[in-house]
Amino acid sequence: MKLLYTINSPYARKVRIVAAEKHIDIVLLEVVLGAPDCIVNQYNPLGKVPVLVLDDDESLYDSRVIVEYLDNRTPLAHLIPQDLGSKIKVRRWEALADGVCDATVATVNEKRKSPEVQSATFITKQLDKVMHGLQALNNDLGKSKWCVNDTFSLADVAVGCMLGYVNLRIGDLVNVAIDYPNLERLHVALLKRKSFKDSLPVP
Repeated sequence: MKLLYTINSPYARKVRIVAAEKHIDIVLLEVVLGAPDCIVNQYNPLGKVPVLVLDDDESLYDSRVIVEYLDNRTPLAHLIPQDLGSKIKVRRWEALADGVCDATVATVNEKRKSPEVQSATFITKQLDKVMHGLQALNNDLGKSKWCVNDTFSLADVAVGCMLGYVNLRIGDLVNVAIDYPNLERLHVALLKRKSFKDSLPVP
């Protein structure tokens, strides 16, 4: 199997961490999405990463589909609980973390436009989503060690990847360490894991 990814995609990082935590070997193939001959277009009609290309050349996307596939390839240390109630809780955390990433991406893309065509209203709306999402996650985590049932899971992976991306892209606008101390505590703990250290985003 090979993973098509970009180095700073939080969604691709989620897949990389799940594969590492599950001890599943995948070939990492970094791509440039803007390149006219980008291989991603052959495997994902949306032209987005991550894409997992299986040994029979079939492809899986997006990150939520890929991580479920990887988690079920081996019974070792399930990151998505088998119990339906716990599974739904984990996927809910993942959905909100991914939503914060989506809003962060939208903010960054808008700010990359020339100043005369940027929409301050759009940026404010996206930042509001980021901050509301972070506050909800911070409140839900409380003093717990991990997001769901005091057990390391995909919820923690998704939140950790989101926090890394927020710090990287809009750390000048959102101060996680000061404003969301529960999430900061979780992030510090996650960064001690090899899977997180080996997949750090690049400034």
